[in-house]
Order: sequence, then structure tokens, then C-alpha cells
Amino acid sequence: MSFTVQIANESHVHYAEKICELMEISAKQRGTGIAKRDPEYIKNKMRDGKAIIAFEDQSLIVAGFCYIETWGHGKYVANSGLIVNHEFRQSGLATKIKEQAFALSRQKYPDAKVFGLTTSLPVMKINSDLGYKPVTFSELTDDEQFWKGCQSCVNYDILTRTSRKHCLCTGMLFDPAWEKSNVEVSTEMPKIKSINHERKEKEQSKRYSKLKVYNRWMKRKAVILFKMIGINVNESEVDKIGSGQSGK
Repeated sequence: MSFTVQIANESHVHYAEKICELMEISAKQRGTGIAKRDPEYIKNKMRDGKAIIAFEDQSLIVAGFCYIETWGHGKYVANSGLIVNHEFRQSGLATKIKEQAFALSRQKYPDAKVFGLTTSLPVMKINSDLGYKPVTFSELTDDEQFWKGCQSCVNYDILTRTSRKHCLCTGMLFDPAWEKSNVEVSTEMPKIKSINHERKEKEQSKRYSKLKVYNRWMKRKAVILFKMIGINVNESEVDKIGSGQSGK
């Protein structure tokens, strides 16, 4: 299968209802929530050039979608509502969509911190490869409108019971300031460039190893949080949660 992944525009607004339907299906399958969105909201994102849409090239079926939102007066940007049509999962499409959404966020808001919440390990891996790091919720935006978007999630009660410090989601953040701390190497120094390339590969490998640790940590955290609200589950049952393709 091959896909066309592009910035959405006015010509795509008639797909808004289908996209909202895919979001609802995805949330039900995962048992956790993408914040529900109205088709008109999605249409506005397309008109503003703040969304990424993907099509399967042969059928021209909507294969995936993601949009960007700003919070805290533009200090933070979230890549939200990532969905991949269930017909095209395990195809690498989620990575392509996230990469373009991240690039669009950096282009429109170069100084903003890019963040997201997710229960999905595949999304955590994609974010990590893009340069995100897992962070506490206190390092994310304190914009109340963002957190109100969690109200449609079935786990919202956990978030409120812990005073917005913990939930089944993991917060991940990319800070542009991290790039400024890296010294760019001249093209006239290929040997040093090669060393830096190897270093980046090692860092990516370390991040992937850390994700496995986060996976075990998330399961244990989930068991504890469920017990706090009177639901007894074990880690194998928790493992069924967050197996979808998306995050908030």
C-alpha cells in the first residue's frame, strides 16, 4: 500500500464527518479517549492549514488524520487527534502522519514546545524518534482549556482524583531549546559529522530501550491508579488498554 500524506485544506472539508467517525471508533476500540470533536471544528483546522490528512492512493479512502492546536498563548503546541483507519494499521502510516504534523508545528510555531498525551506505546516510540521526552504533567501546559478536553475520556476520573498529576496517559514533550544547545558541525568536518551521526543513533537506541522500561512502569502505575478508584485489575488486563494507534 502507498499513501499520500499532506496538509489539509478547504478542498478536504467534506471528509470532516468521516474523520470524526474514525476518531470515535478508535477511542472505543482502545477504551481510552481522544477528546470528541465536532465536524465543524475539524473543518476549521483544515481551512487554517493546521491539519494533516492521509489517503490510500488506490482507493482514495481517508487513511489517517492529525491536527495541531496551540495552548498557553502559543507557548505550547499539541499534535492532537491522531487516527489511522483500522484498514491501514501496521503500515507505518502513523509515523508518516506524526512526522508531517511535527514538521508543520515547527514551521508555524518554531519557538513553541510541542507536546502530547498518549497511552499508546507505538506513539511513544514515534514521539521519541522525533525528539520528545517523557515528562511529568506539571511540565505541560497549564491552559485549562486543554485539560477540559480530557473530560470525554473514560479515565478522566483518575486525572481529577490525582489533582491532575497522574493518569494512564504519559506526557511527552519536545522543547526547541534543546536544539539550540547542540552545536552545529560544518560540512567541512565530515569526520566529526560521522561521529555525531553515530552518537545520535546510540541516543535513539537508548530512548527505545527506555520505552520498554516506561511500558512496565505504566502498567504498574495503571494498576495502582485503578485500585485508587476501587477497580481491581492485574498487569495483563492493563496491557489491553492503550493498544490503539492514537493519543490526545
